[in-house]
Amino acid sequence: MQNGTRLAAVDLGSNSFRLEIGQVDHGQIHRTEYLKETVRQGNGLDSARNLTTEAMQRGWDALARFGERLPGFKRSQVRAVATQTLREARNREEFLLRARTILGFGIDVIPGREEARLIYQGVAHMLPHTDASDRERRLVVDIGGRSTEMIIGRALEAELMESYRVGSVA
Repeated sequence: MQNGTRLAAVDLGSNSFRLEIGQVDHGQIHRTEYLKETVRQGNGLDSARNLTTEAMQRGWDALARFGERLPGFKRSQVRAVATQTLREARNREEFLLRARTILGFGIDVIPGREEARLIYQGVAHMLPHTDASDRERRLVVDIGGRSTEMIIGRALEAELMESYRVGSVA
């Protein structure tokens, strides 16, 4: 990827939505902007597993603020993913239809194992690299609002990943 290229990642989690913007510099991505909004969408699932109107509105409001930071980005420079709450929500398409329009970019509802892989990638890239780290196995655990991911990996590669439907909210 070319030096100076800007990239953005949007994470629609059960408790918080996050926007991270970075710039490529000699093969590394350096964070230039980070926004986190507590939306508590996971608390907005009713007994029929539908997102309430209030929960959807909190999410749309956060995505509108994120979208204000994304003018000039191409589709290939933005990745937006949704996790456990939207995997569970029976009315997720209603939320996503408007969410994609508000944000201005696609939003993928990713499976739990893909969420785990991405978590591992993020952690592994933040850890110092040593010759020993290429051989040693690492355990990464991420406790989210509605799911917990456990990953075993080596260096930058996740080897074994699992996502469990238990988190700090559910």
